[in-house]
Amino acid sequence: MRNVNISTTITLFDDISELASEDKMLMDAAIKAKNSSYAPYSKFTVGAAILLENDKVILGSNQENAAYPSGMCAERVAIWKAGSEYPDIKIKKIAITASSKLKKVDKPVGPCGACRQSLLEYEVKQNQSFSILFMGEVGEIVKTNSLVDLLPFSFDGASL
Repeated sequence: MRNVNISTTITLFDDISELASEDKMLMDAAIKAKNSSYAPYSKFTVGAAILLENDKVILGSNQENAAYPSGMCAERVAIWKAGSEYPDIKIKKIAITASSKLKKVDKPVGPCGACRQSLLEYEVKQNQSFSILFMGEVGEIVKTNSLVDLLPFSFDGASL
């Protein structure tokens, strides 16, 4: 038996004003994307914005359905839209933000497990990492350099 230490390096920002201009622009786009969320059941709105290498910004928002779990997370809406509209353009980064009509979300909200797996697929596909920024509606922002930072024991096509 042996113990293995796994570590991840993230960057924390106190608020959106500390972000570099490109990251701030992308987070502002994610905040705007939340406005198109359809969340009548959870009251929890999520916006995602993806920056492609051609400088296009792709937006996504969560879309709920009474026939749970038929809805879709903002991150997967955005990543699949980017993949279908720009299949050969690499992803540079994604910004994610969330808020609730029931309480103030003041802690960073990262992608769920299904979204992490879906985002990983695109990192593997493009053979290049992309950064992920995420926040609640206010406060601290987390930035990682790769999806693997959030999903260290990843599963991809090489495992099949």
